[in-house]
Amino acid sequence: MQPKNKVLDTFREKFGTAPAFFARAPGRVNLLGEHVDYNDGFVLPAAIDRATYIAFSLADSDFSTLWAADFGQRAVFSPQTLATKTQPDGSALPDWASYPAGMLWALTEAGLNAPSMNAVFASDVPRGSGLSSSASVEMAFGVAWQKLGGWEISPMELAQLGQKAENKYVGVNCGIMDQFASACGQVDRLLYLDCRSLHWQTVSLPSNVSIVVADTTIRRKLTTGEYNLRRDACEEAVRLLKPDLPQITALRDVSVADFNRLSAKLPELVEKRARHVVEEIERSRQAVSLLENGQLAQFGRLMNDCHASLRDLYAVSCPELDVMVRLAQALPGCYGARLTGAGFGGCTVNLVAREQADGFAQTLAAGYESETRLHPEIYICRASAGAGLTE
Repeated sequence: MQPKNKVLDTFREKFGTAPAFFARAPGRVNLLGEHVDYNDGFVLPAAIDRATYIAFSLADSDFSTLWAADFGQRAVFSPQTLATKTQPDGSALPDWASYPAGMLWALTEAGLNAPSMNAVFASDVPRGSGLSSSASVEMAFGVAWQKLGGWEISPMELAQLGQKAENKYVGVNCGIMDQFASACGQVDRLLYLDCRSLHWQTVSLPSNVSIVVADTTIRRKLTTGEYNLRRDACEEAVRLLKPDLPQITALRDVSVADFNRLSAKLPELVEKRARHVVEEIERSRQAVSLLENGQLAQFGRLMNDCHASLRDLYAVSCPELDVMVRLAQALPGCYGARLTGAGFGGCTVNLVAREQADGFAQTLAAGYESETRLHPEIYICRASAGAGLTE
């Protein structure tokens, strides 16, 4: 059943009436600029045509009651229970509820009216896949509370509140990219974001290519700490490079030439992590002009280089991701392939000639299943609109 139909049917079942409103917020895929958003770098994501849907109405109690239709589970909370992450009966909030609860916390901290709601949500963004299912949940609930609260802020401001929720409430020290892409997506456009200034522009996706997402079905959990360890290593590199480069505040400020000159001053592990970031930011800087000039082969090579760097320097790949990328890069019509998202499992993103996308997807799925005995999901995606109310 489609998520939109699922939330409508479940809302009627659980609350005995039709919902007043629907909201939708997409997942995202990132073509280039991985693990650089929290280093003030440049990223190139697109919102995709897979999303979280919410059916919601104003509640007549002090508590918000949420049903996760995909799990068949309920969570109840209010602004007063947020600090303890508990429900009125004293039980802990389920893990999935920390994302909407985190949004309520961030909105309340910002002084925005967020009245109690009855809501049901469902998603066709695979969880733990690197397609930002959590950001899509945060942005969908942000849109819902904006409607019920009667206030308006820009999509970027909503994204910043979602990032704050994930950083300070959920406990994942993520950058702005995921929430930004979910909030600000545009149909058939990529988004090029400067993660320091938050200035962004759209970039036309050439009409003769498709974005193909390949799900390894291997799942990861960001809050286990590996993500935060990578961020710590980047911050340590900045601290150690600062005596020689006093003007820097993030790895975004370190040129490839300066890094090569000074890299011997870093511990081996810190050097590897930082080298990925410095070189990936340089790859991202080259991206827009290559796409605008139709230089797809050159852009694809940057994607391939990105995967090798994430595998060998940042150490966030896994055997299944490497198999998927290796197979894809050898197929006709594939310009570039790499893991997308935080890594440790999840999906790859592939830039493929449009007329060969269907055959590419079928051959890739068969090859991956043959090598791993896992049945992948392959999606030919379209860049989609960002979060908002929907009919």
